[in-house]
Amino acid sequence: MDRPPFPTAITRRDVLKATGTAAAGLAIGAGLLTPEAARAQTPKRGGTLRLALQSDPVTGLDPHQSISFLTQIPLSFAYSRLVKVKAGPSVKPMTYPIEPDLAESWTQPDDKTYIFKLKKGVRWHPKPPVNGRELTADDVKYTYERFLTITGNGNKPVLEYVDRIDVIDRHTVKFTLKEPNAWFLDLLASTSTWIVAKECVEKFGDLKKAESVVGTGPWMLDRWEPNVRLVYVRNPNYFVPGLPYADGVEVVIDKDPSSRLATFLSGKIDFGPEYQQVVRRLDLAVAKQRKPGLQTAEYTWFTSGATGLKIDKPPFNDVRVRRALSRAVSLAEIFESNAFSQGHWTPNPAVPAAAAEWSIPIDQLGPEGRKLYEHSTAEAKRLLAEAGHPSGFKTQVEAPGTGYGPDFMDGVQITVKNWKAAGIDAELKLKEYGAFISSTIYGKFDHLYLGLRGAWTDPEAYFYRPYMPGQPLNVMNVNDPKLTDMINLQRRTFDVVKRKQIVYDIQRYLAEQALFGVNGSVKVVSAWEPYIKNYMPNNGFDYGGRLMAAWIDK
Repeated sequence: MDRPPFPTAITRRDVLKATGTAAAGLAIGAGLLTPEAARAQTPKRGGTLRLALQSDPVTGLDPHQSISFLTQIPLSFAYSRLVKVKAGPSVKPMTYPIEPDLAESWTQPDDKTYIFKLKKGVRWHPKPPVNGRELTADDVKYTYERFLTITGNGNKPVLEYVDRIDVIDRHTVKFTLKEPNAWFLDLLASTSTWIVAKECVEKFGDLKKAESVVGTGPWMLDRWEPNVRLVYVRNPNYFVPGLPYADGVEVVIDKDPSSRLATFLSGKIDFGPEYQQVVRRLDLAVAKQRKPGLQTAEYTWFTSGATGLKIDKPPFNDVRVRRALSRAVSLAEIFESNAFSQGHWTPNPAVPAAAAEWSIPIDQLGPEGRKLYEHSTAEAKRLLAEAGHPSGFKTQVEAPGTGYGPDFMDGVQITVKNWKAAGIDAELKLKEYGAFISSTIYGKFDHLYLGLRGAWTDPEAYFYRPYMPGQPLNVMNVNDPKLTDMINLQRRTFDVVKRKQIVYDIQRYLAEQALFGVNGSVKVVSAWEPYIKNYMPNNGFDYGGRLMAAWIDK
């Protein structure tokens, strides 16, 4: 274990330096080919890529009806969008360059107008009811008008600033925004923006069932065997010539981490058994011993803890109580014992460290913000006493009892224990994952919740969605004019350097007001078999996008 001796005031720079990793938080395993060498090999076609998923898509397969990773990941193999985050060995994890997907090109005549030229000859999967017809600009308009008008779309903030979508001709579509948005292309690359077929909605009523998954992506969903697997076959009409290389994809559904690891070690799947093809550090030595030449990449993932609290009523309307919640939590204790991290982690401000240059270093926060990361039970008690709670108080905290796995629950238990030591006696109330993801995270809780965040690769999502008035994920009902002005200003600022400074100011303000619970992200290790070529992991739900150019050398 090479966890650094954490100083009293922890900075991300301290952690990166002490763990001996590159400044970008990335290390490539010894078995990995250089990008140049990988590209020099001749790809082989055929075979089936095999990986694991932690659960069935319990909230269904309609991309406009769920924000869950368990929905968006399975769809990434079958659907396409206008633009996407580039993938492949040349793209380092924690970087998110945008490239065309269904779009051939685009122009931006002014700050509020984007015109996309679509690739010609793109065909839907040769399955009913769409039966392989050509994708046109009308499909783009239909998809995003449904996206913006359907009831219950938790992803609506991705495009809610779009005023109008016009079809210019069969292969040209124009987006007119209500106001400038410098993040537009990043948001359009979100994995919730899959282009869907009108015929499927008309036939099935919604897109929740497996038979309604008809896209233009590299593979077609052949079948979903609940609690067993999702099986995909090659799309014979995929619009990128020669891709995908693999004939199919099999996603094994397995809720038990020990069972998933055994499946990986026995060679029944080709990639690390956890989310983003990660191998838990607790299991890494065994995996490397059993699999000589195992390819690995280390990076910081977006996934981190999320704390929801009702700040519009006592006691959480008092900033001293909110600061006490964070001061009471020992992040070091949580990540020292975590099977994924084993002491390898990075503290997160409001924008997670995985967002790289958009995440403010902890040592650049204001004085009160920096203190949030300094664990002190005594200081938490002092803050509670100042707030009128010298003996602490009782409350309740909700958390998902399923879906995130036992390692998440270990972190929840440590947090509750830390709080109790400071006088915050929180009764833990567990919810089934589906209920939690469809109710609690939208504000249907009484006092507190503990969950996970990390669904988005665009940095703005981490302060726009939780803190903008009227947003469905603004569960704390934050309505702060100063904060709202800063969020609007950064969105209108196309100069990247100036926008980053505003985003840093937002993070300083959020930390000063203690409008989130301190958290961190694991420096994970993704792993894949030596015979899997032309692959590189990254953050985000686009498993299909990262695998379409991978090939199997055996």
